[in-house]
This record gives sequence, C-alpha cells and structure tokens, in this order.
Amino acid sequence: MSAFDEDLFLTGLEQRKATLGAAYVENNLAAADDFTRPFQEAMTAWCWGFGWGDDVIDAKTRSMMNLSMIGALGKMTEWELHCRGAINNGVTKEEIRAIIHVIAIYCGVPQGLECFRAAKKVLEEQSKT
Repeated sequence: MSAFDEDLFLTGLEQRKATLGAAYVENNLAAADDFTRPFQEAMTAWCWGFGWGDDVIDAKTRSMMNLSMIGALGKMTEWELHCRGAINNGVTKEEIRAIIHVIAIYCGVPQGLECFRAAKKVLEEQSKT
C-alpha cells in the first residue's frame, strides 16, 4: 500500500514551485535518491498539497504564519528559505520586520537576532536581482 496521492502531489508541486521557485524545487526533487525520494514526495503532497493546496488562507498569510512558526522553532535554514518564499508571496520588508519583532517577544531576543541576520541576507540577495 502506498501513501502517495498523485493529485495532492501535483497540487503541492505547483504551490511549492510558486512559493520557493521552480529551480529550487526541481533541484531538490532531482537530487532525491531512493532513500530521500519518498520523503520529498510525501512532503510535497502533504505540506504543499494538503497544507497549502486550498484557498481558505491565502499564500501571503501562510508565508507569514510559516515565518513565525519556523522562527519559533529556530530552524534557520528553513526560515531563510521560507523568507525568500514569503517575499515571492508578497510579504513586504516591513511585514518581515514586524514578524521578527513578534518572534523576539515570544521566543527571545537571541532568536529575533537570528531571524534579522537571515532576513538581511535574503533581502540583500533580493536587491541584487
């Protein structure tokens, strides 16, 4: 029995590419091997297809929620990736700043500083393109 749902995967693939960029997603999927491919497929179907695949919450709001939650978890590699995605989904520099303020209040100033470091890196990259 397979947990793979092709419809959710295709929905998720579309949303994942729209948020994170087609090249990033295609490179991740191409780099998957027999060990990691099932996770990549399930994550694309579940997180992006099921979690992001409806219209109840718009992509910008979901991105803002993700920055808050991932920031709270302190997963800075993912936070940086989702910061890029949030910008793709219309989140402004000012909104990113406000999100980081909330992270710092509820998760501590050191975590807020980590988020500012990552955000500055992303924003500087974005200004060069």
